[in-house]
Amino acid sequence: MNSLFDRLFSKLDKVVETRTRATAREFGRRSFLARAGVSVLGAAVASPILPFDRRASAAGALPEDECGYWRHCALDGNLCSASGGSLTSCPPGSTVSAVSWVGTCSNPDDGKDYLVSYNDCCGKPSVNSATFCYTSEGERPGYRMGLYNDINWCMANTDKGYHCTVSVVVGLAE
Repeated sequence: MNSLFDRLFSKLDKVVETRTRATAREFGRRSFLARAGVSVLGAAVASPILPFDRRASAAGALPEDECGYWRHCALDGNLCSASGGSLTSCPPGSTVSAVSWVGTCSNPDDGKDYLVSYNDCCGKPSVNSATFCYTSEGERPGYRMGLYNDINWCMANTDKGYHCTVSVVVGLAE
């Protein structure tokens, strides 16, 4: 009985060896790598074409007129978007401050850190109903003037009355 199994396994061994050698002669390592590369490249090219629903991530984003918005991470003052202006421009009748302070804020949408310049808008009285934000992440003491947000930055303008603050992205933080 042992000899029957020995002959059967010997025959099976020869068949597998013959097929393996024939496959190795026909398809070398380079052809395997070439085919694998073509299939990976094809998958990479086809993936951006697939539909992607971005509504779920957009629903969780905060509006620009709320203090929790990512650009407002070092803001101390009234939002211009709630005082007649926008996120990046002063309301009509006010002028942007000649000096400003900066903060580094992390954008949750792309995970990158951005340098944000905060400019006070001067020359008009404050609006009582405007949204006031005090988000002083990374604030430095008063002797580091460019990183300190508790100053009336309108002091360099001719019209020194504070109205609101804009948040302007300067660039990527390095």
